[in-house]
Order: sequence, then structure tokens, then C-alpha cells
Amino acid sequence: MISGSTKRTTLAAILLLAAAMPAYAHVGIGATSSFTAGFAHPLSGLDHMTVMIAVGLWAALKGGKAIWTWPLVFVGVMLVGGALGMLHMPLPFVEPGILASVVALGLLVALAVDLPVSAGVAIIGLFALFHGHAHGTEVPENAGGLDYMAGFAAATVLLHAIGIAAGLGLGMRFRGLARAAGAACAAVGVGLVFGVL
Repeated sequence: MISGSTKRTTLAAILLLAAAMPAYAHVGIGATSSFTAGFAHPLSGLDHMTVMIAVGLWAALKGGKAIWTWPLVFVGVMLVGGALGMLHMPLPFVEPGILASVVALGLLVALAVDLPVSAGVAIIGLFALFHGHAHGTEVPENAGGLDYMAGFAAATVLLHAIGIAAGLGLGMRFRGLARAAGAACAAVGVGLVFGVL
């Protein structure tokens, strides 16, 4: 039987996804000079929300060390990517990489792909680099980029935690629901690729 807190967590995740605005082209969109702006940004687009929740779901499906390793790797590498973006260091294929991350992570969850933790670290780290770089390039040179990135990291941790809580709360008995959420993430990615979302 699913507990009340698990139901509330799952409902919160669904509501966050439903309330998300469409993904933007990243550079120059929105306020990027405060902790609050950074915290709000991952909640403003389907690409951010689905990937970050998918990382949590995939980590929960894998279990063990992945539950804390994969989300921490995402946040850490995302911050490195953000620093590279703020320094205007070029990184190829950022936007396609972000779109690929939505589809790929959704499929990894939908198919409950059981990879070694190190392979998951490599996949998640690559996608986190793209996400971080895109947001680092948004920060104006005269703005408080560190505040923005701290807010962005905090929101990322929250979204990962929602994914983990939903995945663990659903457990083995309701594993199919977690996988269905992954399929929805992949579908969102395809919609973003073809411009229908």
C-alpha cells in the first residue's frame, strides 16, 4: 500500500510537470542575477524539470550507491558547466545535448536500464555539462552569477529529490508507474525536438 506522504510527493511531481512552461532557447532568457531567479529557472521549462526528475527516478530504480551518486554528479558537473559558460568557453552541441538528455534519460527510466554506477555517472555527467553550460552562458558579466548558480543548484537538488522520493515510494510493486513517468519524459523530449511543445 502506498503511504500518504508518497502519494503527496508523487502528486507534487506531477503538478510541477503539468505547470511547467515550454522549454526556451537558453541564451538570454529571463532574469539571471539572483538566487531566486536561479532557483525558479529549473521550474520554468519542461526540459529542466523532466531531466532532473528523471535522474532521481533512474537513481531510485537502480538503488544502492546510485541514489546519492548520480544526483550529486549531476549537480557537481552542472556547476562546472555553468562556470565554463560564464567564462564564455565554447562547448559544441549544447542545445542538441540538452534535448538528447530529455529523450535518453526518459528512455533509461522507461526501460529500467540497469547500468553500472560508473556508466550512469558518465551519462549523467555529460548531460549535466550541457545543462550547466547553457545556464552559465545566460549570466550577464555584471550580474551575480554565483547567486544564480547556487539557486539553480538548489532547485536541481529539490527536483532530484522529488524523483528519488517518487521512485522509492512506488517501490517494486508500482515500478511500472516510475517507468511510465520515464516514457512520458522521453515523449516530452521528442515533442521538444520536433517543436510541438
